[in-house]
Amino acid sequence: MEKKFIVRTDNVLSDPMPREEAIKKVKEYERLGISAYIVSEDEGKRLEKSKFHEPKWE
Repeated sequence: MEKKFIVRTDNVLSDPMPREEAIKKVKEYERLGISAYIVSEDEGKRLEKSKFHEPKWE
């Protein structure tokens, strides 16, 4: 089974993709001046469920 990866930016999680495609996506974001990094599919699912970055102003 092929391992899948997710590209993460400050506010976007991609769909799972092969490693080579994830690397191309990160390089594309870098050219656009957007910080991005690759995480495993499992870590991406954990981050997707996380509410850590949602500010609470009340």
